[in-house]
Amino acid sequence: MSPDPLVVHTERGLYCPPGDFYIDPKRPVQTAVITHGHGDHLRAGSVRYILARPGVAIAEARLPGRPEILALDYGARVGLGATSVSLHPAGHILGSAQVRIAHEGRVWVVSGDYKRQADPTCAAFEPLACDVFVSEATFGLPVYRWPPTGAVIEEILAWWRANRERGVASVLYCYALGKAQRVLAELAPHTAEPIHLHGSMTELVEVYRAAGIAMPATLPVVTERKTDFRGALVLAPPSAAERSWIRRVGEHSSGFCSGWMTVRGEGRRRGYDLGFVISDHADWPALVGTCLESRAKRVLLTHGEPEVLARHLIDHGLDAQPLERAAGTARSAARPQ
Repeated sequence: MSPDPLVVHTERGLYCPPGDFYIDPKRPVQTAVITHGHGDHLRAGSVRYILARPGVAIAEARLPGRPEILALDYGARVGLGATSVSLHPAGHILGSAQVRIAHEGRVWVVSGDYKRQADPTCAAFEPLACDVFVSEATFGLPVYRWPPTGAVIEEILAWWRANRERGVASVLYCYALGKAQRVLAELAPHTAEPIHLHGSMTELVEVYRAAGIAMPATLPVVTERKTDFRGALVLAPPSAAERSWIRRVGEHSSGFCSGWMTVRGEGRRRGYDLGFVISDHADWPALVGTCLESRAKRVLLTHGEPEVLARHLIDHGLDAQPLERAAGTARSAARPQ
């Protein structure tokens, strides 16, 4: 009979019974270990948050009030219940972390979201050996293979120059946390010109600056006064495309930065003139390679396309399946919180 799992799937999210804590809980809990600051992983209401030190400023900017936060340096261990827990770089965004759980000679690693491409805004992914690896599968289809980031930045620069010659603005849609800062940092060696930002991005860009991330100068888009944006590069979240805000920018060409832009025609289908393939997640080769590199006896998959990736990993000799279907994951937490 196999030992009880160290991580189970519950209605509140991933729960570690011997440690009595949740990872990225969906509802308020007593102890929340957080992999990173995106809104589907960091939610308000929990009593205590544990996260990697580089991500603390993001959490403080996004969580209301003054919740209890325990900041861990990467690799430092903390005892939670009967477990020893440490956080390790995931390469996703600033402060992102994998959660390593050790208990009675077994090691599980919950990856959170991760990528393997180089990124000037966050620590690179740290491969960890473990018995069980819980991996995301957001882009878990063979079609998703990222081009070199430098080549995509050249595409963005060429698009910006062409729009300037036409006398229109370049509006590049990207997510306000992680993607916007990465694009800015990747552009930094290529331009000294200020880049305009939607208001939702300003605070988080400053958080990255305070962490020592080099980025070009930025200017907030102030829609209350008339500004000539012709020839300018403007970064905005996708939600801004459907609001009156975008009309203040005037005539423009639109682009969208995302791994989803790999599929031909996806940008047009979503209403953008161009798509640029820059993702903060692992592509198919990186997902497969990382699961194999973990040397895990078992791989449990979350998000995206877990079934397809599981079948591929099984062909490589691994015991792989979606986390929600794995034996024991439907159990209720030992101490519901």
